[in-house]
Amino acid sequence: MKVSKKALLASVLALGVGMGVSAAHAADKQIKFGHVGGPGSLFEITANEFARIANETLEGYEVVPYGSSQLGSDSQMLNKLKLGTLDLALPSTVMSSVSPEFSLFEMPYLIKDREHMKKVRDEVVRSVMYPAAEKRNLNIIAVWENGSRQITNNSRPIVVPKDLEGLKLRTPNGIWRVEMFQGYGANPAPMALSEAFVALQTGAMDGQENPLVQIYSQRFHEVQRYLSMSNHVYTPAFVVAGASWKRLPDEVRTVLSDAAMELEDFALKQGEELDNSLVAKMKEAGMEVNEVDQQAFIDGSDAIYAKFSEEVDGGKEMLEKVRQLRD
Repeated sequence: MKVSKKALLASVLALGVGMGVSAAHAADKQIKFGHVGGPGSLFEITANEFARIANETLEGYEVVPYGSSQLGSDSQMLNKLKLGTLDLALPSTVMSSVSPEFSLFEMPYLIKDREHMKKVRDEVVRSVMYPAAEKRNLNIIAVWENGSRQITNNSRPIVVPKDLEGLKLRTPNGIWRVEMFQGYGANPAPMALSEAFVALQTGAMDGQENPLVQIYSQRFHEVQRYLSMSNHVYTPAFVVAGASWKRLPDEVRTVLSDAAMELEDFALKQGEELDNSLVAKMKEAGMEVNEVDQQAFIDGSDAIYAKFSEEVDGGKEMLEKVRQLRD
């Protein structure tokens, strides 16, 4: 079958256009955004929404989220940010290892609710923690949510601190969280989130503590019997850039910063909606759910508050400011 010169030319032109579009897409520079959240987690929801919003405006660049610890643990991703091999990450508790000021969010029962957190975000985090991160060559471009943390374990319901005595409890990599649970009588051990499921499944760890959405998305309800609603610590998540940030064009940094800020209240709303639905799902999965005696835990937290006030520069003033905003 003969093909006319006109048809052949049209085919070549079409192929060229197609290759041009493909090449243009392939030429988009990838902005890697790493986080530890699993499928269905708040981290995944917010990171994906951020990418969608940013990519609608970006030209020549594309935000690509990498969840489920694909690019490493929080600590590993912080190192990659500093090296410039990762562009954005979403750390939470681990930020207390970057600078002492972030350990404010290790203090138990400090944040009353999400409305309180909005005030703390705007009047404390931006003025104190943003500059502290910059001194460590990290740039915070927004504050999202990790959530209020609850305790799960396979031994017994946790009602008062004494119920934690002797329990091997997985915690994130934060010295203050370890110290807090030691004060309550537990045997805490920092461990990457990606390693926690196997540790709980095999009995290497008796329990762990995390926001509900992390507990569910990491499938901890499949290997844990008791869920104790302690709300012992509220943890924000920080959208953090590193060494590669200054290499991005100004207009790209503006798009990323604006999109990240736009999602601050979105993250809080999504976190609230997930919390409201997940307790029922935990019960359906067979977990026994109970409330804790919060006052007993508050009474057992005096020592860690005193240590924070003494050891962290400006710690006492930060605590007073947060309490004023709560009241």
